[in-house]
Amino acid sequence: MANDQTIVNSDLQFINKANILIEALPYIQRLWGKTIVIKYGGNAMKNDDLTRKILEDVTLLKYVGINPILVHGGGPDINAMLARVGVESHFHNGLRITDDATMEIVQMVLAGKLNKNIAADICSLGGKAIGLCGKDANLLLVEKKPPLPDGVDLGHVGNIVSVNTKLLEALCADEYIPVISSVGVDKNGQSYNINADTAASAIATALKAEKLIYLTDIDGVRAKADDPSTLFPVLTVAHALELIQDGTISGGMIPKVTACVDAINKGVRRVHILNGTIPHPIILEIFTDRGIGTMFEVG
Repeated sequence: MANDQTIVNSDLQFINKANILIEALPYIQRLWGKTIVIKYGGNAMKNDDLTRKILEDVTLLKYVGINPILVHGGGPDINAMLARVGVESHFHNGLRITDDATMEIVQMVLAGKLNKNIAADICSLGGKAIGLCGKDANLLLVEKKPPLPDGVDLGHVGNIVSVNTKLLEALCADEYIPVISSVGVDKNGQSYNINADTAASAIATALKAEKLIYLTDIDGVRAKADDPSTLFPVLTVAHALELIQDGTISGGMIPKVTACVDAINKGVRRVHILNGTIPHPIILEIFTDRGIGTMFEVG
């Protein structure tokens, strides 16, 4: 009898796995051939095991016929390298002031170390990743960001003026997964630091992506910041703006939500804020009925 029960339990486990795959089927069908831009960086990149699980998600997307594009930052790594070489970090209202010496380190860390490591890790999982920065084929053409209203000049910080969509579309069509670091270039070949959230939004907008996913260290937008049970699973653009206006969304969440709203207004169909510090957040969001995080949509 014990053996029979073991067989039954074993069968149930396999049936549950089969049901999970079947649950994913309509989402795979709906997203087949579509582009998903994923922004990954900052605190969500600190754990190597979780990073590998996220890259497994990205690789899986490609294998089921979806076109993922991974955009990454790397503030903590930049800070660590600046400290190592004795270059002091300077910020103004949370924005990095990027002088000549800092820009050299930013490019070295983002376009060199991190970008190539991420691409290599995806390749080790069976994907065909190619590491790029905005300087490759003028992928992210920028203009220098003007001084802030209070007169502070951020240095080599750029505003994106165009995205080389032809390059990205060609790579995606040829089975590659573009991995893009947030370093841009102006018409004279000068390097510029770009906010990775902004870069991901610009790329998703230019490609009219089906989805833009921000992986962060929070689980989405909450009615009460310290109460996980008040998470908004879905927010329309109108509702999100109301929450900013009434103070429900405040502090560091305002620029994140504003970026989500801006992407929706510019043609991206769905935008998500997900917790990148849990295993397989991308798969949990887009291939399950329940999903996780907060999804933004038109309305």
